[in-house]
Order: sequence, then C-alpha cells, then structure tokens
Amino acid sequence: QLQLVESGGGLVQPGGSLRLSCVASGSTFSTSVMGWFRQTSGTEREFVGGISWNGATVKYSESVKDRFSISRDNAQNTVTLQMNSLRPEDTATYYCAAGAGLTKSYLVPEDYDYWGQGTQVTVSS
Repeated sequence: QLQLVESGGGLVQPGGSLRLSCVASGSTFSTSVMGWFRQTSGTEREFVGGISWNGATVKYSESVKDRFSISRDNAQNTVTLQMNSLRPEDTATYYCAAGAGLTKSYLVPEDYDYWGQGTQVTVSS
C-alpha cells in the first residue's frame, strides 16, 4: 500500500513556473507507475503525464507537452512535476497517483490504485 502526499502548489502569474512534488510512503513506490492528473470543478480528472517505474518512459498530454516535465527519484520515493510557461488554463487541483500492472495504459484514472490529496495550482495575473 502507498500513501501519497503532494506539495508545491500555489498562485503563479502566466508564463511562470511551479514545481510539484509527490512523496510516497510504502515499499512499492519503486515498482509503481506514477502519474499526474488535474481536475477543475465540474470536470473529469485529466491525465497530465506519467512515468514508468524506472523513468525510462514518460508520457505527456498534448496540452502540456513541451512545457511540463516529470521525473522520479526512487531512492527518495519522490516524483516531481516541473511546470513551465504556465497558462491560466493550467489552473486546477493537481493529483499524483500510483499504479501497478502490465496491461494498463496508465492514461486514465481507473488504471491507478493510489492517490494523493491534491494540491491547488492557480495561474492568474
């Protein structure tokens, strides 16, 4: 079992940057696929990006590709979402998630087993 805690959210101006961190407690972090999702009120949770257990494969949604990057440190049980060139439409609650298994796409929330509580990101001038 994993417990996930996100941090690093806040208010930033358009064009600015934020770095979100997700710290996991539990023994299975290093073998888990880690994902980042975001959600605004009244909408479904949206895939932002995901990283394989060893960091060899990283996927991003088209809306954040070339602006966001995901990395992980298995020794520190941490996954990070670096967000650059932020836009007002990036405003959302951001969640990290963990999942395991070989037959999943890891592009949808249903493919993840554990979730953090979320951290709010607001992009506004």
